[in-house]
Amino acid sequence: MTNILVVDDEESVRHLLKRMLLRGGYECTLAADAAESRKLIKDRNFELILCDVTMPGESGIDFIRYVATEYPDTATIMVTAVDDPKTAETAMEAGIYGYIIKPFNSNELIINVRNSLRRRELEIADRTYRKNLEQKVEERTAEIQKTLEGTIFALTMTVEYRDPYTSGHQQRVSDLASAIAKKMGFPEDKIIGIRMAGVIHDIGKIAIPVEILSRPGRLSKTEFELIKNHSQVGYDILNSIKFPWPLSQIILQHHERMDGSGYPNGLLGKEILIEAKILGVA
Repeated sequence: MTNILVVDDEESVRHLLKRMLLRGGYECTLAADAAESRKLIKDRNFELILCDVTMPGESGIDFIRYVATEYPDTATIMVTAVDDPKTAETAMEAGIYGYIIKPFNSNELIINVRNSLRRRELEIADRTYRKNLEQKVEERTAEIQKTLEGTIFALTMTVEYRDPYTSGHQQRVSDLASAIAKKMGFPEDKIIGIRMAGVIHDIGKIAIPVEILSRPGRLSKTEFELIKNHSQVGYDILNSIKFPWPLSQIILQHHERMDGSGYPNGLLGKEILIEAKILGVA
């Protein structure tokens, strides 16, 4: 059976409300003020509270604000002799479901109670649905994140199998770049993007002949130009994949330098993504 708490400093009003509610089939508990009501709601679950506005001590509106914050699954109705639009508006803003002005009749009371309880059920169902939906979204996001990380790891291994120098280098750059981003106070999502860019920043080396990658000693000018092309190749490989971070642009720019001396496009200062600058430093 539905439990209703009646809060009113006038004993006659409390008992009148109780008789009406009992005839309507509701269980009823009485309280003379907000202080007594606070003690009752700590120990019992009430679906609905009927509350006066003007009472000794804490006002009815302040009490309703407390209930709305601490017990969001409890509906509230003001039952008061205060026939004032501003007071009613303040009470509505506090979160009440209805505003009944004294004197009232039994039908008016029961209709308000039933409507408020029905609205309460709908709001609880909506909150439950939203909570479940958010949980499903979080789970799905985690699955996608895991898939992305697996894809990036596979791309990393593809490069490292071909280039002994690259083996371990990308992970070290990734770890250092992530640490720099964290120290700079970047949000977690952006740090993850920098970490992901770090572990595949040399993916473009897949297009460079193995004999050049593994050759000891100094490279010729032509060979170095081939090496420099890996940023563009990495961009071309990743640009068609929709990552939640600008990985292709970060990889394209990770050899650009603030003074324009970098490659492939000789970008200057603010033209370079901050993520690419961090990767370049790392």
